[in-house]
Amino acid sequence: MAIKLYSFGGGQMVEAMIRAALKKKVIEPATTSVTDISTDRVSYLAEQYHISASQQPDWSAIAEADLVILGVRPQDDWQKIMKELVEHDYTKDVLSIVAGVTVKQLSSQNDRFAITRIIPNTLTDVAMGYSGVVKNDRANQIVIETFLNSFGKVDYIDESLLDVFTGYGVAGPNYIYNFLISITNAGVLAGMPRQQANKLALENLKAAAVFVEQSGKHPAELLDINNSAGGVGITAQHELDKSSFAAGLENAVLAAVKRTKELGK
Repeated sequence: MAIKLYSFGGGQMVEAMIRAALKKKVIEPATTSVTDISTDRVSYLAEQYHISASQQPDWSAIAEADLVILGVRPQDDWQKIMKELVEHDYTKDVLSIVAGVTVKQLSSQNDRFAITRIIPNTLTDVAMGYSGVVKNDRANQIVIETFLNSFGKVDYIDESLLDVFTGYGVAGPNYIYNFLISITNAGVLAGMPRQQANKLALENLKAAAVFVEQSGKHPAELLDINNSAGGVGITAQHELDKSSFAAGLENAVLAAVKRTKELGK
């Protein structure tokens, strides 16, 4: 049975989640509603996905919802929304994507709230990647996981690690895209046509990831297999070891985590 969904906020992330959930038939247009302050956004969502969209909350639809998404910005009045949910006696699940707002803060209006806080992944259109999830004991795990699994995987983490999860996990595709560009450019630099270089780089990237997962081996073990004495692989490895490749990636993650903490404040 499809989840009845209501979202406060219809931004890009909410749209991505709804699009994926509709595709997987976890939700249906007839029982999906969104409130957004933008008239353009309301019109677009209604026309694009055939869902109910309005600038003012539809409390009859909210009362019927199995899951309410709190999809507003941190600087918006999310406290008012939570207060109104209390006033209208909403007792089912609230799923928050509001950056920097803790489960405790979200529960401040009423300790009976079923709260789940997530940092959604950005690979919703391919239904891959992990969303970082923190929930209280009242949250309906079946409803939450059914919805979240429609656009990826679920990783339950300590709330203190959400900023790290954002800077490392959610921003993770950025690091991979940069690697793919760099390795393609390396092939072009060596004399290979760009289209062919990109094709080989992408296939190696996908195949290596699958091999690590299926083999259960540490990547260092797989490097040992590929790096024969005095051969091509170990020669390339020597140059990588001399470079700032690893430190550059590590510094990028640390910078992203730091920025996440700054934005959360």
